Parts: sequence; structure tokens; C-alpha cells
Amino acid sequence: MKHYVIGVDYGTDSVRSVLVDTKDGKTLASEVFLYPRWREGRYCNPSTNQFRQHPLDHLEGLTQTVRKVMEQSGVDPRSVKAMCVDTTGSSPLPVNEQGVALAMLPEFSSNPNAMMVLWKDHTAIGEADEINQLARTWGGEDFTKYEGGIYSSEWFWAKILHITRKDPAVANAAYSWMEHCDYVTATLTGTVDPLQAKRSRCAAGHKALWHESWGGLPDKAFLSQLHPGLASLKDRLYTDTFTSDESAGTLCKEWADRLGLSETTIVAVGTFDAHAGAVGGQVTANTLVKVMGTSTCDIMITSYETLGNKLVKGICGQVDGSVVPGTIGLEAGQSGFGDVLAWYKNLISGPAIQLIQESKHLDSSQKELLVREIEEKLLVKLSEEALKIHPSESAVLALDWINGRRTPDANQLLKGAILGLTMGSDAAKVYKALVDAICFGSRRIVDRFRQEGIAIDSVVGLGGVAKKSVLVMQTMADVLNMPIKVATSEQAPALGAAMYAAVAGGIYPHVQAAIDAMGNGFDKTYTPNPEHVAAYQQSYEKYLSFGDFIESITGTIS
Repeated sequence: MKHYVIGVDYGTDSVRSVLVDTKDGKTLASEVFLYPRWREGRYCNPSTNQFRQHPLDHLEGLTQTVRKVMEQSGVDPRSVKAMCVDTTGSSPLPVNEQGVALAMLPEFSSNPNAMMVLWKDHTAIGEADEINQLARTWGGEDFTKYEGGIYSSEWFWAKILHITRKDPAVANAAYSWMEHCDYVTATLTGTVDPLQAKRSRCAAGHKALWHESWGGLPDKAFLSQLHPGLASLKDRLYTDTFTSDESAGTLCKEWADRLGLSETTIVAVGTFDAHAGAVGGQVTANTLVKVMGTSTCDIMITSYETLGNKLVKGICGQVDGSVVPGTIGLEAGQSGFGDVLAWYKNLISGPAIQLIQESKHLDSSQKELLVREIEEKLLVKLSEEALKIHPSESAVLALDWINGRRTPDANQLLKGAILGLTMGSDAAKVYKALVDAICFGSRRIVDRFRQEGIAIDSVVGLGGVAKKSVLVMQTMADVLNMPIKVATSEQAPALGAAMYAAVAGGIYPHVQAAIDAMGNGFDKTYTPNPEHVAAYQQSYEKYLSFGDFIESITGTIS
């Protein structure tokens, strides 16, 4: 009997599942589910940076996508040896004593504070600042030191502290809090006690201030100075963490029946999408894997010997085994990437779409077709026009901080900005400036790693942007002045999750063996255009100066 595994990849807008042959990494079937409540904008308020998701979106998507891949493939459920879930993060949600998400209970079913607090939710900026101030002044261990030295509003403790203060009813009902990847994994295995759930090393180490040197999560004396509720919550969280090559248990009967699988199917410990993506992108030492979607996560691995006792400043953590067990995982990234371009598309197309929908001269089918055409073709058209603009001809300069800055040196108070607009600045020129800006943001990350002594010899791009946008990828190669390989897999994070599953299921002895056997390779390489490199270097230096100016006045503007 052949052996198969399933990788489940939860993104910002959708979940996708893939059924993979463990022999060669071939995907036999895949299915995508768009979150219906999220698409309607429920529980969100972009003007206040509030982004929440209902767990029903995730559970319904899990059921539909896994059942579909099983139906499409026709494989024997007993041949599916294991599965693994990766999710966005930090995306925590409150649960009761039985591990049920509060949003699943009638009294909290429409309360945004009882929902999953999505990674891009920045309502906890003030709380993150408090954590950073306390970490430096309380007189004990600086618990942020393995997370780049700056704690972010996108992460676990800041979000919980914000909800605890804002909504005492939710805080009192929350027996524990779970990262999205831990919640789904516990649900699949039927783990009804949150204290017994196997928590992700990746999530804990990169976002929750967990480190083995201080015995797990931060000291109660530290947490109590933020809020007494956090200190008591620590007793209802976890001490030990686990890497994703380990089993969290097997499918419970309820979920085996729902998914059309066997109760013998092993469920690996959950992880974050970017870390699984790095595995799916065949990460190696000194390779920067850029997982490029709504945001970016830039992932690297390094050996214990290479890193030693060094603390890498301004990144999103250095964690033992978070990507490939036996190595240190390093994470950086940008809070806005594809989101920046989607924002611009909506900015310039929104009024036109509204006028089309209100028009009395078109019938409903014509309106639908026209709106769909605009949404599908606008960025394609802008990209075609932007590719014709030589870097030296572009006078418009932008900052990519529309959703704040993740790295280097997290600061979610920062805002985007555009400089150099003239009467000749058309839509394509502004669009190119935004593309340049997200690539300059990536260059800052590369520069920081190198300044901190981390060598980068090669770059791998994966995700929707990497596969679809020639403009972004060529600009990235020119700005970094490095070739960029694009991973073949259309679903690299899901493939990486499948690789973890193959190890947890006993098919391979370790993650590197799974990568060697199941890697899909690379289908394209973007090489720097020598004529563009020098021009982009000049623009990048202006970008740095512009950024310094905007950062200097942040706090004086609303």
C-alpha cells in the first residue's frame, strides 16, 4: 500500500489542503476554501486595525477541503498515514475549560473579542509598548531578547493583554488561550483539556516569549506587573513545547468521520505557515526563504555552532527547532506586502466599482461581469505598464509601512507615505513606487541579517506573489542584487506541512530526509538586471532617508 499525507495550510483569506504521495512529494489532489464570514468583513474594523476571524470559518474549511481531496484522489483512507496543520500567527483565540473556542458558545458567538485575533490585528500597539518597556526596566530577565529585542502588537501576550482589559467577560470566560495551529490540532485529536494539548514550539518561541533557558513562558512576577490575570493565566497555558516532526496524537472518531479518514491517521504538532513554507521551499543553511503573500515572512535556519550565543537584533525570533529540528530557526518579515498592492487596487478601483453597481444603464449580469473584469485585470494592467518604466525614470518614492513595520525593529505605529508626486504621476508610476517600496523593505531585512553576521548566499521565493508577479520578482532580484529561485510548488506551505506529517507518521526519520524525497524543486530563477541595480541602489538610499524622516515624526501625526 502506498503512503500518503495531508498538509492543511491556513492563510489569511482561505484554507487549502493537499494530499501528497510520500514517495516523491507529488500532489494528488488539492482544494481551497474561502472563509465566508471573513469575506463579508464580519468582526473586523480596518479603520482601527481590528481583524478577527470566527473559528467556524476554519472548521468548515477544514472539513470541506480534506473531504474534497479524499474524494478527488479516491485513495484508501487507511493509506493516509498522517496530517499536519499550519496557520497564520500569532493568531490566538480564547477557549473554555473543555478546549471549546468561546466564539462557538451562544453567548459569545458574535463578540469580536471572543474570536481569533488575526496576525494582522494591531489593536494591541499600546500593550506591546508596555511589554517592551517593562522587559527593559523590571530588573529581571529581558524576555524579549530571543525575539529580536522588540515585542510586537501582532503577537500572543500583547493581544491577550488587550482583550483582557477591553472585555472582562471574555477574560473571565477564557480558561486558556491557544494559537490557531494548536487549537485546530487539539480539535482534530479530540484533546478536550487545553493543558494536555501539545503546543507548537514555533508559535511559542517566536511569539509567546517561550524559551528553555528560563523554563518556558515568562515569570509570573513579570506578567503580574502587566496584569494580574496574565500571571494566573500562565498556570493554564503550558511549559513544554513540541516541534512539528512529532505526533500530537491520532484523529478522534468525530473528526475521522467528518474528514473521511481513519482514526489511525496521526496528527503532527501544528506550526506556522511561513515555517512550513520554508520546509516546502527546501530551506538550507544560508538560504533566505521569502514566503510572499499578504505579508511576508522571511525564514532562515542556522546551526548552533554558527549562531553560538549571538542575539540577532530586530527580527521575529530565533528558536531551537522551529523550522528544521536540530537547527535554529530565524524569522523576519514585512507586515504588508501583497496587502499593499491590494490596498492600492481597492483605492483606485473602489469608486468606479461603486458607480458601476449603482448604474441604471447596466443590468445585473453586465455589472457583475464588468466588476469581475476590473478586479481580475487591474493589477495585471498596472504591472504591464510599470514594467516599461526604467528605475532611473521613476521620481515617485513610497514607504511600505501601510500596515506598520514588522522587521527590522518592529514598530506598528509607522504609516505608509509617498514622496515626489507631480501632475505627471499616473497610476502605473505610483504602483511601481509601491512595488519598489516592498522590495526595499525586503532589502532592509537582508541588510539586517548580514549586519548581524548571518550570511545569505541564496534567496528562494514562494507563495502567490512569487508565482504570479514578474514585476515584483524582477524588481526584487534587482534591488537585492541576487538571483531568486521560485519554488515549483503552488502550495509550498501545505507541502511543507505534509513533509512534517511524513516524519511524524514514521515515513521518514527526520525533516531533511522528507525534504530530500518530497521536494518539488524550482521552476524559475530571476537574475538581476545590471542596468537596474545601480539605479535601485540610489533609490534605496533615498528610501532609507525618507523612512528615517517619517519615523522621526511618528507620534506627532494621527
